[in-house]
Amino acid sequence: MDFIKKYQDRRRQRFQRLYERHKRLRKLLKEHGEDILNSTNFKSTRAHIQHGTMTVHNHCMDVARYSLLLNRKFRLHCNKHDLIRGALLHDYFLYDWHDKEYLSQRKRLHGFHHPMTALRNAEKEYQLNDIQREIIKKHMWPLSVVPPVCREAWVVTAADKYCSFMETVGLHKGHGAKAS
Repeated sequence: MDFIKKYQDRRRQRFQRLYERHKRLRKLLKEHGEDILNSTNFKSTRAHIQHGTMTVHNHCMDVARYSLLLNRKFRLHCNKHDLIRGALLHDYFLYDWHDKEYLSQRKRLHGFHHPMTALRNAEKEYQLNDIQREIIKKHMWPLSVVPPVCREAWVVTAADKYCSFMETVGLHKGHGAKAS
């Protein structure tokens, strides 16, 4: 019985630590990205699928969270404000890239071109600094050819690759697109 009680206590403590971590992450996202999170265009990303069943909205939220976790875990001392805003806006392309009609009209490869579309869209709505622009522009490296030059862009690129892989293989699952 003593073993079961210890196991339950460890499990309760683990869940408490996870809850506290998620609470801190939500607070940081709200503190540095509230204007983005509340914008109509960002909310509209709930209507588009990114990878598997994950929406673009949830993907961007996950990338922001994992970017913060990587920054903390490896003590990279990234600017949290830039890291969060760049991560939230890295896929701000505002269209359904799975739409065959869209793809046939554009005749482009989404993976190569969406960073610049996301950057143009973000610059229309938000005041971006050079680091935030770098994050959005270079998050698809090596497809973007020129590698990122700041820590924040490298962190978001790594978090994006991780989240994209987990979504594509079905280990991170969303709830599908929702009407905005």
